[in-house]
Amino acid sequence: MPVSAPNLFSFPKYWAECYGTAPFLPTSREEMDRLGWDTCDVIIVTGDAYVDHPSFGMAVMGRLLEAQGYRVGVIAQPDWRDTTDFMRLGKPNLYFGITAGNMDSLINAYTADLRIRHDDAYTPGGEAGKRPNRAVIVYSQKCKEAWKEVPVVIGGIEASLRRIAQYDYWSDKVRRSVLIDSTADILLYGNAERAIVDLTHRLGAGEPVSSITDLRGTAIITQGTPPGFTELDSSRVDWPGKIDQIPSPYEYVHDQKNVDAEGNITDEPLQGEVEQASETVEPIRIVPMPLRRWEEDLDPAKTCIRLPSFEKVSKDSVLYAHASRVLHQESNPHNARALIQKHGNRHIWVNPPPIPLETDEMDAVFGLPYQRIPHPSYNGQRIPAYDMIKTSVNIMRGCFGGCTFCSITEHEGRIIQSRSQESILREIEEIRDKVPGFTGTISDLGGPTSNMYKLNCKDPEIQASCRRLSCVYPSICPNLKTDHSETTQLYRKARKIEGVHTIAIASGLRYDLAVEDPEYVKELVTHHVGGYLKIAPEHSEQGTLSKMMKPGMGTYERFEKMFYQFSEEAGKKQYLIPYFIAAHPGCEDEDMMNLARWLKEHNFEVDQVQTFYPSPMSLATAMYHSERNPLKKIGYKTEKVYTPKNLEQRRTQKAFLRYHDPENWPRLREALKQMGREDLIGFGTKALVPPPSEGSGARTKSGARTKSGGGSGRAHSASTAKMARGDKRQQALPKSGSQRSKQTSEAGKQGGHRTSSKHRPTSSGSTNGKSRFSRPKNKKR
Repeated sequence: MPVSAPNLFSFPKYWAECYGTAPFLPTSREEMDRLGWDTCDVIIVTGDAYVDHPSFGMAVMGRLLEAQGYRVGVIAQPDWRDTTDFMRLGKPNLYFGITAGNMDSLINAYTADLRIRHDDAYTPGGEAGKRPNRAVIVYSQKCKEAWKEVPVVIGGIEASLRRIAQYDYWSDKVRRSVLIDSTADILLYGNAERAIVDLTHRLGAGEPVSSITDLRGTAIITQGTPPGFTELDSSRVDWPGKIDQIPSPYEYVHDQKNVDAEGNITDEPLQGEVEQASETVEPIRIVPMPLRRWEEDLDPAKTCIRLPSFEKVSKDSVLYAHASRVLHQESNPHNARALIQKHGNRHIWVNPPPIPLETDEMDAVFGLPYQRIPHPSYNGQRIPAYDMIKTSVNIMRGCFGGCTFCSITEHEGRIIQSRSQESILREIEEIRDKVPGFTGTISDLGGPTSNMYKLNCKDPEIQASCRRLSCVYPSICPNLKTDHSETTQLYRKARKIEGVHTIAIASGLRYDLAVEDPEYVKELVTHHVGGYLKIAPEHSEQGTLSKMMKPGMGTYERFEKMFYQFSEEAGKKQYLIPYFIAAHPGCEDEDMMNLARWLKEHNFEVDQVQTFYPSPMSLATAMYHSERNPLKKIGYKTEKVYTPKNLEQRRTQKAFLRYHDPENWPRLREALKQMGREDLIGFGTKALVPPPSEGSGARTKSGARTKSGGGSGRAHSASTAKMARGDKRQQALPKSGSQRSKQTSEAGKQGGHRTSSKHRPTSSGSTNGKSRFSRPKNKKR
């Protein structure tokens, strides 16, 4: 049965509501004095600049708590080298709320090749270095140092994806739950509105944080499984055939039947069976793996799953992949069970995911009194992430695509939460009226995926019992609603708003869904594509696509045909920009070679390319670390997944995506020789790279010489195109600002880790890189 929750705004307001609404949440004692506050009830510490906008987590949480009657202050990008900044607003009455910001601090700081980034889109002036690595840990420890007795609550994307033991790409090891390393009192994961409102009201009523153990969407530290729970033991992958004795002081009994030493069901009691320890305290029952055939009969609210311990997963990558698989199977808030994982002599207890917000709750959250601009203390300094999203509108949350390399699902969930059309249209009008310098263009109506608005399971009962990791892979579930009519209607209404002349769609498009509704594709192509539309097939080869949980190229070609047909009917010259990932788990060099051949066949030359970025908790990261496939049952004898890990492997695969760049030709020649594909070295139409030069360079068909491996690649790209295909022109896409404020896409700048749009052009064709492509001449436009 679907699980419900109280309305987010049904709680009695806290007494401090008498202070009213603050123009901006205060960031200094002076601002508090002007508001008449002596103290703050909650202080939010964030790694981002404070922008009072619904795309920034600190603003959403702060304004939501303000609406509940609390006084909320913000400490943005504090100096973490001492405690001074953490004490600037005084001691909070209830707790510190810690977030690294809209992006994971390490993904924000390093590229997929572990090179240091030299900018930070969430900082005034784009300046790097304004937040520490592992910001949640650092900020939490500083708050504890400043005010030891004040509870610390951690949340946001960084904490959310590190709630259990997780593989850490930057140190190349499995790290403990961030809850332990940060010394925080409680962790909120996912979309945390329900958890933070409930938690704050309970703390405001005087309940100690240590007693708040049952909140959905939270993780806490315990001494073990609580009394009254049935524990399903999933701490191993290969159990023995015989069970001599259940390894627990309490046995599991089901209809007076047990399993004997041969594994058969019997009416006889097992050896070592004991009575309940007490009539007043219900004991813990532990169910070993071989008995789990009966687990569906258990009450999910009183059932937990024992994961392999931190000590085990840190030493055994197979157990790590198994734990990852279990966690992802327990992601549906309507049927998920609590998880428990031992860390030394303590245990991480992860309550089931939060119940998704209803439409009216989403509307109320996005309707809070945001100023929609950065805090005045920045004196008009440019904040690139704000520039990117200041005229965009988030229409939904969540993603049921289940792409293994993406962290959106792990953070926001698979159930789509949509706003009403009325709420969205009001926000467009508010942007028109409030955003300085508004030019009439809405830069995006979207979210994690632009065309999942209002798409959900047709049957709530089926949705409540479903454990599929994706609603669209390996094929679209017949129970999934694919009618885009509400999105189409929204677009039409938005275009009619006075003062708005352009509505762009810049969020990622799920084209395998779009092809199910040609009317939507026509609406999109005719009115909302400004020349270029980004889509992400990610790869051309089925073996790699199966590890990504992405559809085959046949679906891409169906969409491509629709796109160009409707563009021609609209009298527009518009082009698709496909995006691909190199070095994904399961991707062999031969797969990348075939993708490069596909690119050449379709006359694409891409400069802005993506290398797989192993982000915490994603299934692809579990593949990367364990070289096993967690999409299937894990065992020590299961087939290994080839994973390009060392820098040379990753660079070679990335080079195949940019086969046209002379800098990559020496590397590709060597790779092709090792693969026995020297036939792809030459000047023929099927060749990927020219042969090495005999003198100073390789001679092109026109007689010009280009130094093999020399130059920047940019200077030679046009002649490379002519040499390969005789193309007459190249088009460079204009540059744009930084990524959407969505790592929550929440979204980041992470190549293959799909949490924002930094490395992808918008639908108007802009990109922060130098993406160029050639359009095939054999397609009708």
